[in-house]
Order: sequence, then structure tokens, then C-alpha cells
Amino acid sequence: MVGELELVLDVKATLGEGPCWDRAKQLLYWVDILEKKVNIFNPVTNENRAIQLEQYVGAIVPRNIDEAVLVLENGFYFLNYSTEEVILIDEPERHLENNRFNDGKCDAYGRFWAGTMDKSSAEEQGALYCLDTKRKVKKKLDKVGLSNGLAWSPDNKFMYHIDTLTKKVSCFNFNIETGDIENPIDIITFPEGEGFPDGMTIDEEGMLWIAHWGGSKVSRWNPKTGEQLTAIEVPALNVTSCVFGGKDLSELYITTARTGLSEEQLNNYPLSGGLFRIKLDIKGSPTFSFRG
Repeated sequence: MVGELELVLDVKATLGEGPCWDRAKQLLYWVDILEKKVNIFNPVTNENRAIQLEQYVGAIVPRNIDEAVLVLENGFYFLNYSTEEVILIDEPERHLENNRFNDGKCDAYGRFWAGTMDKSSAEEQGALYCLDTKRKVKKKLDKVGLSNGLAWSPDNKFMYHIDTLTKKVSCFNFNIETGDIENPIDIITFPEGEGFPDGMTIDEEGMLWIAHWGGSKVSRWNPKTGEQLTAIEVPALNVTSCVFGGKDLSELYITTARTGLSEEQLNNYPLSGGLFRIKLDIKGSPTFSFRG
């Protein structure tokens, strides 16, 4: 670590999530799922613009100078930054009223991966989908509990995926050309007392950074050994996700949540729902844009 953890925005988000870094614009996008908001944070001016939507919003990824791609409750949409209009691409789970989309991210090829969950956290009701560059949606995994963090190794040979309900991170062999995943193995299991694995990112050395829901920290893991290497304590009980940003991708942005906390817990963690940042001595992998 090179810097101290700082509170960037004391916004008290209900369920802050899904941060991603737009390298072209030097902006941070993040969402408040339950408040149905997309946020665009400018670290130079310290201004945060909120776009109010009509559905829960699980994740956002950049597309071009004018547009992003979102997953709302039922599916994939385009969002125009200027008009704030959303345009439907596909709703693969429109028929599943108890499900909603959760976390999502683009691979280096420009495909947008996003997973679902049961709103009451019933087991094995979710799935993982991929929106390819031709705007076709394919189901990649089923019987997922709560589909969450995604990351790809720097050489694009492996994909990592979190199922929060199982407390496990799985590794798949990944084909960057086809988008195929195979041979899943569990590589990390969260121990008791550490909370649940939530969102995730990866650094240039191929180490995973995982947010601890109910664990007040972000931790760094070696995916080859399953060993926890270090951790950053965060003054919020429910830490939801993280992403590398800044001009040289050496600043880790961290989202948190207030939902589900008792009055006593909120008194103990008054900064819950805030957006945090810390300068590190290692660089992260970039946020990839959707190329469809």
C-alpha cells in the first residue's frame, strides 16, 4: 500500500455496486442497485452525476462516447448518457419474476458477461449470461446461487467467477476467440468469519481483489494457491466491489452498502454506502468496453 484509504463520496448508497473505470474519459461508473441509479463520478471535479432509472440496475460497462450497456432487472439495455434513454437489447429472464440481474463485466474481446440471482437468495436459481459482440445472448452457466464478481487473467487463459452463496471463487479455462468456458474448479473458499465474496477485480500480476460482504474489507488472493495475501480494512460492514482506476490504474475504488444493516450496525459503520479509494503500489487490469 502506498496511500491511506480515503472516503471519496459520503453518499450513503443503499446498495453501491459494480464500479468500472472509463479510461478514455477518466470517469468512474458505479450503480446503486436498489435505488435504481447509475452514477458517473469525476475524480478531477469530485462531482457525482446520478441517472435515475425505472428498474434495479445490476452493472454498467462503457460502450462508446455516447453510450453504455446496462443490465437492469430482466436483461441487457443500452443507456444514452445525454438523453438518459434506455433501449432494450434482450431480456433472457423476463419470465422469471423472482430473479434479477446482478454483477457484470466485459472481457477483453468486448463481450458483456452478467449473472442473475433469486431476489430472496434461493439457491441455484441464477445463471450467467454473455452478450456477444453481435448482440446475441447465450447462457453460460446455470444453477448459480448468486452470480457475482468476474475477472479474467491478464493472458486471457482463465475466467474467474464468484457465487456468493457458496462462498467460492471458481476458475474456468477461457477461450478469448470464442468466449467458451470449460473445466471449472473451485480455487478459493472464504473461511468462516470473513463474510461472503462479492465483487472482484484483478491486478496486472494476476492476483484477485475480492470485496467482503459482511467482512469490512477487500482482500488480495493468489488464484493459483488459493492463499489470501493481504487485506485493506474498510469502515463499512458490507463491502460490495472494487475496480482499478486513475491515470495509471493504481487507484483502487471500493463500493459499499447500507442495506440490511441494523441501527446499531449503522452507528458502528456510519460511512456505510460510501465510495472509497486507495492508492496502491501495483496496477490493475483495465475495464474493457462493450464492442457490439
